[in-house]
Amino acid sequence: MITFLFFLPFLLGFVVIGVYGERKIAAFIQNRLGPMEVGPKGILQTIADLLKMLQKEDILPKAADGKLFLAAPLVIFAAVFAGYAVLPLTEGVAGAGVAAGLFFLLAIVSLDVLGILMAGWGSNNKFALFGAMRSVAQIISYEVPLGLSILGVVMISQTLDLQEMTINQGILTAQPIYLFGIKSLGLEVGHIGGFLSWNVVQSPILIVSFVIFFIAGLAEANRTPFDLPESESELIGGYHTEYSGFRWGLFMLAEYGMMLLISFLGAILFFGGWNTPLPNIGTLALADWTTGLWWGGFWLIGKAMVLIFVMMWVRWTYPRLRVDQLMDLSWKYLTPIAVIVLFICGVWRLWMI
Repeated sequence: MITFLFFLPFLLGFVVIGVYGERKIAAFIQNRLGPMEVGPKGILQTIADLLKMLQKEDILPKAADGKLFLAAPLVIFAAVFAGYAVLPLTEGVAGAGVAAGLFFLLAIVSLDVLGILMAGWGSNNKFALFGAMRSVAQIISYEVPLGLSILGVVMISQTLDLQEMTINQGILTAQPIYLFGIKSLGLEVGHIGGFLSWNVVQSPILIVSFVIFFIAGLAEANRTPFDLPESESELIGGYHTEYSGFRWGLFMLAEYGMMLLISFLGAILFFGGWNTPLPNIGTLALADWTTGLWWGGFWLIGKAMVLIFVMMWVRWTYPRLRVDQLMDLSWKYLTPIAVIVLFICGVWRLWMI
């Protein structure tokens, strides 16, 4: 309940700020002005667009399957938003407190495929159906390397509880510290903390896992260069071609919600979650000073925002892939590399015991 009360308004606010931020980032990267007219520096442009969208007529195509068409955006948003239930917000706030929270998150978020297929089929539109078929193939394909990259973290952390996984990367434990896999004499995580306790530092092979996770996460969120399910230049808008008004807005809300969820999950799995990045240096107890209830929320959101910025950066830098290139990347490159990394993580775990 705590997670629900926090993340619903946070997600809504993030979408408003995120759309404006993405327009400005895109304008900067492509040497354009971006929104400038509505409010100071165009800061009210997104709000104006939101009000315009809410006033648009909710159109139901005559030949569409009404039940599937109307339910699809709700199914997609519910599947994505349910994943937030198990995220550890900060120290002592463990979301739903599910011992297998990571497994639940991956399972429930996968249901958005059903909503996308419902939208494409229920629209009775060939462009929408093509977009839905592309999306199903893309999401299912990239869930394989995504799951394998996460499994490596699970093997090293020995837990599926995201809160426990975060605690293990903090200053509260007292295990020997491994600096890039080399055991340091006389040093403990509880004495140092900060970024030296993160999974990517303790087990550097997870850097490769994070790269795979991030690429697969872009595909899961249908972000460029993996936005073939929408592909405006080919399919008009893909599976949501026939949607308008608030129902179309739910698709956009789900896309930004997936971006944020992937970013939170990446921060938790690889970069310490709500733990501070500042280590204790001798008598300068930076980690101790920047650890606490409110600090935890600040660090988690800050790390997620950095990953969001990189996602936007990638979108406005790289062109869209072809369908064959997209499948080749998943099955010929990411999946084999993820399997090899998973094997190395198993050996790494045995060596660290």
